Amino acid sequence: MEVETKGVSKLKRVVVTDCNFPSLAYEEAAAAAEGAEFVAQRVANPDELPSFIEGADIVLVQLAPITGTTLSCLETGSVLIRYGVGYDNIDIPAALARGLKVAYVPDYCANEVAEHSAATLLSLLRKLPRLDSGCRNGLWNSAEQAAPILPFDQTTIGLLGLGRIGRELVARLKGFGFRMIAYDPFLSAGSAENLAVQLVDKDTLVRESDAISLHAPLTTETRHVVDADFLNMMRPDAVLVNAARGGLVDADALRKALNAGQIAAAALDVFETEPLPTGHPLWSARNLMITPHAAWYSTAALDRLQKLAAEELGRALRGEPLRCPVPTS
Repeated sequence: MEVETKGVSKLKRVVVTDCNFPSLAYEEAAAAAEGAEFVAQRVANPDELPSFIEGADIVLVQLAPITGTTLSCLETGSVLIRYGVGYDNIDIPAALARGLKVAYVPDYCANEVAEHSAATLLSLLRKLPRLDSGCRNGLWNSAEQAAPILPFDQTTIGLLGLGRIGRELVARLKGFGFRMIAYDPFLSAGSAENLAVQLVDKDTLVRESDAISLHAPLTTETRHVVDADFLNMMRPDAVLVNAARGGLVDADALRKALNAGQIAAAALDVFETEPLPTGHPLWSARNLMITPHAAWYSTAALDRLQKLAAEELGRALRGEPLRCPVPTS
């Protein structure tokens, strides 16, 4: 596709700043179908991003930090597409102020993240990591190692956030007999009731839950929502799971709470810095299960992410409304 610039036609330019995918076949095909130039590169140095994306009409980004300074080289009307559910690596206010459009792919891995969260919750509630470690160290007294464990029909699951992924998690946990409660200021009590979930305030959720699973976006209001005060209110036998955004949890406060026995266990799949650096204090936390930002992954989800991003790319090139623009309020 060509655009007119002061009477001169030029090809639209599509740029992929970074990705760790084995192929970009969907994206290349979408650009080719509209006659657009396609350039892909893994830009390791953020300082090189402005010169790389300068003049681009469409920018696809996975993990690269897209700051206001970086965005200054894009013209009004350009489109950024984030490979993923979150978009906190993009300065959204700066993008909107510059007249740029930003899209993301919020629905490519809802099932996978819900399944990962469910598997992790069940594992921690049944204390499988502790039992496995005990067996490997010659301990075979199951009740002594595992106590206390509540039956699931006497266990309360608390969800901080009840959006798309939280609802998928509820669907997967229903058969176990849990009582389920949720805190979500954007959800009505009636909507929660339709899901067989009781809507409560945040303090009630923290105090009454035997397991808490985080499903909130990362915003200025939710950053470090799990802090020392939050952890102090949790039950001492409760567990915490975060497969949402790393910044929801104050890592140092969590480490201290785990090592002091304030809560029983936690599982983290996401971190403020990834990969988690060697020597990071979280590595020394007791009863902490760490996975490498893997909750999103399945072979189908990876394919779905790129296919949906490529379809959004096609819409952007044709000037059509974007399927998933980022929320602006």
